[in-house]
Amino acid sequence: MEIEKKKDGTKLEVRLSGRLDTLTSKDLEASLKEEIPAVKEMTVDLKKVDYISSAGLRLFLTYSKALGGKEHVVIRNANSVIKEIFAATAFSNFVTIA
Repeated sequence: MEIEKKKDGTKLEVRLSGRLDTLTSKDLEASLKEEIPAVKEMTVDLKKVDYISSAGLRLFLTYSKALGGKEHVVIRNANSVIKEIFAATAFSNFVTIA
């Protein structure tokens, strides 16, 4: 998985590519560990992500709670399969799907 980050004040934009699974979610967590305390809003671009596991979903739940709720974590450009996963698991209640 590749992780690109761009921070603008208290806003963080993250672009991911590849698979967000049990192994790579640890990389994402480590990459964002120092960023999250200083961030109020996070946008995650999943355009180049073709798979997300429960470990990846848990990270988004964790970030949603840390940042203050659904409106502070926005998922963009998810493919139809990933959108279905968010809907079926009710994770769309914890993050904004744009």
